Amino acid sequence: MTEAPFTPRVFSGIQPSGGLTLGNYLGALKRFAQAQDAGVETIYCMVDLHAITVWQDPEKLRHATRELCAGFIASGVDPEKSILFNQSQVAEHAQLAWIFNCVARMGWMKRMTQFKDKAGKNAENASLGLFGYPALMAADILIYHATHVPVGEDQKQHLELTRDIATKFNHDYGVDFFPITEPVIEGAATRVMSLRDGSKKMSKSDPSDMSRINLTDNADTIAKKIRKAKTDPEPLPSEVVGLAERPEARNLINIYAALSDQSVEQVMRDVGGKAFSEFKPMLADLAVAQMSPISTEMSRLMQDQAEIDRVLAEGAGRARAIAAPILRKTYEIVGMVGA
Repeated sequence: MTEAPFTPRVFSGIQPSGGLTLGNYLGALKRFAQAQDAGVETIYCMVDLHAITVWQDPEKLRHATRELCAGFIASGVDPEKSILFNQSQVAEHAQLAWIFNCVARMGWMKRMTQFKDKAGKNAENASLGLFGYPALMAADILIYHATHVPVGEDQKQHLELTRDIATKFNHDYGVDFFPITEPVIEGAATRVMSLRDGSKKMSKSDPSDMSRINLTDNADTIAKKIRKAKTDPEPLPSEVVGLAERPEARNLINIYAALSDQSVEQVMRDVGGKAFSEFKPMLADLAVAQMSPISTEMSRLMQDQAEIDRVLAEGAGRARAIAAPILRKTYEIVGMVGA
């Protein structure tokens, strides 16, 4: 059995675990908004089923899901151009995940480094969901026959697993039904680092709020955090190679490049030789200009939660229109009666 060529389609999801940062914006949300104007169907999801692989307070989860939706929209994702929804409203994700649980091998799951990192030394007490969630991630992608997924470096292993699952399913059943999804990794600042330690990823879980720029920060807070960001005493180099052993300098340059839609090389030509006392005000002005309108719009959107819920429900309906026929065909291929 041979399927027709797959329609180009982008899928990506973010966990609604609260506290969106500049890293989420530059590494994901900004790119999502750009992709929707590239002539390819774009599907974006708040993966709330993934969030509960560790305990979540129900009210906080609801708030975080709505706030994430507001973050998507404030960052430029248009619910009219893209499909925007929360995962739990589309049951086909979980249904396909069970099929993939039966396709994926235990050995594959045991190699997933993120499980080891998150479970730590207490792996025996981790949830089964945390161990098996890469199969759900594969289902998130393949229930839409997504051909491309924007991913950070820390998610590449999970996308490789998705490709393995698609390949094994197609081979086991003698079909060419699921696409072998391609990763999309591009541009500066795909991995934004802490403002207090350039060797660590910017994270909402860092105890210091000064380590990150939150999407809810106002203009004054953004500027203050940039001014107080950790640096070194040397002036900025004129070439990228000069940043190799300077993680804080490299991080700030990467952020400037991503916010200004320039390459790192272009930025280095412009700012090489400048002291941080000159460069930081430039970065602060740019960050405020780009980021404070997002925090303002998120605040406005969160004042009308009924509208956010309407957007999510409408997006879920559009998502199911794609997902349901793919699940039915999957069931038919597997041999389920009534598919």
